[in-house]
Amino acid sequence: MEKTHPKIPPALVLFFLAPAIGELLSGSAPPVEFFKPFSLLLLSAIYGSGALLVRELALRWGKRWPTILTLGLAYGIIKEGLMVKSFFDPAWMDLGVLGVYGRWVGVNWVWAVMLTLYHSIVSIAIPILLVELIYPGQRDQAWLGKQSLRVVSILLMVDVLFGFTLLTTYRPPLLPYLLSALAVLALYRIARAQPSSWAESRAAPPWGNFKLGLAGFLGMASLFFSGWVLPAVGLPAILTIVVMIGSALGITRLLRWGTGEGACNDRGRWALIRGALTVFILLALLAETDPGRVDNPAGMGLVGLAAALGLIYLGLRIKKRVRDASALAEKMS
Repeated sequence: MEKTHPKIPPALVLFFLAPAIGELLSGSAPPVEFFKPFSLLLLSAIYGSGALLVRELALRWGKRWPTILTLGLAYGIIKEGLMVKSFFDPAWMDLGVLGVYGRWVGVNWVWAVMLTLYHSIVSIAIPILLVELIYPGQRDQAWLGKQSLRVVSILLMVDVLFGFTLLTTYRPPLLPYLLSALAVLALYRIARAQPSSWAESRAAPPWGNFKLGLAGFLGMASLFFSGWVLPAVGLPAILTIVVMIGSALGITRLLRWGTGEGACNDRGRWALIRGALTVFILLALLAETDPGRVDNPAGMGLVGLAAALGLIYLGLRIKKRVRDASALAEKMS
């Protein structure tokens, strides 16, 4: 049986796991940057606070995954559009060709769509689902009290203001920036109005864990690489955006099967996450051999190895938990 009151609170795990996946494992902030005390605080304040707020708001509203993903989209706009302004800055450090490709009326559209979808799925949904797999006994419980929720909200707002004013000197065009803020408010209203669970539809196919993992891998690879490969082959930007949205909808469908609809149990949910994160694990293992990187990727191989071992360990725990629950059910029947 899982402990009802674990020594390490799930909120604390999520607070640090969200930036570890969204920035460290993805390679956006390699270890020499991520583990600097100030960087760790800054990244945890935006990623960890964002993931906690999304989960706690959804739970308090009596909602779950449709709302979590919608609030995740709002988080992506807050982080990339309102805070660091990469949606608008043509010289943003990570843009590359996307500073020109798909840029229109002062907005890096391909980058903006890709990063909004990325943050909703990778920075918000996957860390929440992972921590709920680690703490199944607290899956449907609030992890923050009212006072803690206020503190996390203030921490997020201060981090966003710091990022806007001091992280970069670039100032975005006023109208697109205001429209981004309005988009956040609209997504908030949509999230609050959404149903508490997925709409009824056909059940998930009876896929085994290998197929679920492969589907998660292919879906994430399609989303992640379409924003970089398709521009290089000259595909019109609007078609690249359509492919990315299609990939995200596919991943959302997988999450839909894996978070309560269909035949997925915790082992199936774990398989989906394992497959999706394998994309970043492989990139992390290869990062230190990439001659084109301008930052210092030292230690990324260890990050990828640690992530792989952590997922394996979690999978073994879940397998034992499912086996013990089945044995107990048989004994009581």
